[in-house]
Amino acid sequence: VMYRFKTLLERDADEICALVSEEHGKVLEDAMGELKRGIENVEYACGAPELLKGEYSHNAGPGIDTWSNHQPLGVVAGITPFNFPAMVPLWMYPMALACGNAFILKPSEQTPSAAVKMAELLDEAGLPKGLFSVIHGDREAVDALIEAPEVRALSFVGSTPVARKIYEGGTQQGKRVQALGGAKNHAVVLPDADLDNAASTLIGAAFGSAGERCMAISVAVCVGDATADALVERLAVQARELKIGPGTEKGLDMGALINEGQRGKVAD
Repeated sequence: VMYRFKTLLERDADEICALVSEEHGKVLEDAMGELKRGIENVEYACGAPELLKGEYSHNAGPGIDTWSNHQPLGVVAGITPFNFPAMVPLWMYPMALACGNAFILKPSEQTPSAAVKMAELLDEAGLPKGLFSVIHGDREAVDALIEAPEVRALSFVGSTPVARKIYEGGTQQGKRVQALGGAKNHAVVLPDADLDNAASTLIGAAFGSAGERCMAISVAVCVGDATADALVERLAVQARELKIGPGTEKGLDMGALINEGQRGKVAD
């Protein structure tokens, strides 16, 4: 099923990327990049049965043999963010399904369509009914997953306040919780750095995916005034050359931000 799912993702890649671009705003090239990173996880899940076989150690101690046995948890759930509607869910459910669990995906209410499309492809690949479900909603849906006794584990990617809430609520219910909160990455530029390369890297980080990602590198620390002035000069030149427009058009460097609130956050 996982291998067929991988081939279907590749078959319908353009359609999935168009859905991501239309709802999120990132350019088609960015959307294709995130989908390819997600497909890598599906490829890994294709080999999971071999990894799940466990191991046996003979004579670990005098007259003692030891073995490990991997068992599924049951029903598990993923709560995913708006900025990577294809990739982040693909971090979660291919491995969960390959390990024998049923999976419930709650995508961001701002970018729901890629999740629905991929659910349709899982169905086409032959995944048994009921093993993968998509639910839509905001906080009310998240609270329901936290409180549901049938859900044994939660995986989350998003803001730090929500990550803390899900972690606290889920662990109080005895669930396993993986909560990845908002990241803030910094770059340090030393005096001997290749400044042209540093500028290109910072431009890619800041404007790729419209900057709506944890690798946006919103802070660059330059060591030495000369380093800073030279870097800013190069950044200004490259920023002016960026091609910006509707993400659904090809050949652009940056598309739209997802909503006015995010635009205000970036401007601030």
